[in-house]
Amino acid sequence: MMVINKIFLFFRGHDRANTVDAVLIDSHSTVTLGIAEGERTENSNSGVVGMEMDLDGRPKFGSATERRVRVKSQSRKVPVPPHRMTPLKGAWTKIYPPLVEHLKLQVRMNIRTKTVELRTSRQTDDTGAIQKGADFIKAFTLGFDVDDAIALLRLDDLYIESFEVKDVKTLQGDHLARAIGRIAGKDGKTKFAIENATRTRIVLADSKIHILGGFQNIRMAREAVVSLILGSPPGKVYGNLRIVASRLKERF
Repeated sequence: MMVINKIFLFFRGHDRANTVDAVLIDSHSTVTLGIAEGERTENSNSGVVGMEMDLDGRPKFGSATERRVRVKSQSRKVPVPPHRMTPLKGAWTKIYPPLVEHLKLQVRMNIRTKTVELRTSRQTDDTGAIQKGADFIKAFTLGFDVDDAIALLRLDDLYIESFEVKDVKTLQGDHLARAIGRIAGKDGKTKFAIENATRTRIVLADSKIHILGGFQNIRMAREAVVSLILGSPPGKVYGNLRIVASRLKERF
């Protein structure tokens, strides 16, 4: 029951004598009724019925619940070269856990077709999970270590760039072998120096070169590798790498 404490009746002026405003003040709310030429308005401090209000008269909203994104069912088959099947079997216990636990994918190794099959599941909540998983498997088939390839799952700004020695300079026979030897260096020291200076990972697969890293890092590593292919002495390349490493330290 509404108990009316006071009722005020007043006119707005001589020109609108037919308009009367009645202000009803009770212990719970204030309701203003305006009647003018067939119009009727109601304003209440309580707002929408059932909505909680704070002391300042502002509505209180509950915490927003996270809406789960439904990922479309997708599948992908990543071919595995014959010479990488044995390493894949040996490292399989380290390969599938990130795909299943982190990306929520379904994965299996098909020995008959020499492929790794990936498929999204009901628990998959990342729309790019299938592509990340395919890139991870592809990086391993190219020759990268599992620990290095896992970085593709955790970071979004990592890429793989591949090119051949003949893309830089047409070399054959012993000239090609010497160019690859200059890139690797004695016991792989030159390759390791390029990786550490540019914060990348490099794989030498015959005449193919694969580089894993960020965009700018790949560019710097590629310039060093191209210089070695074109015949630059390793000492000069080392000097340029020192400059690159100092710039990276200043940047970070």
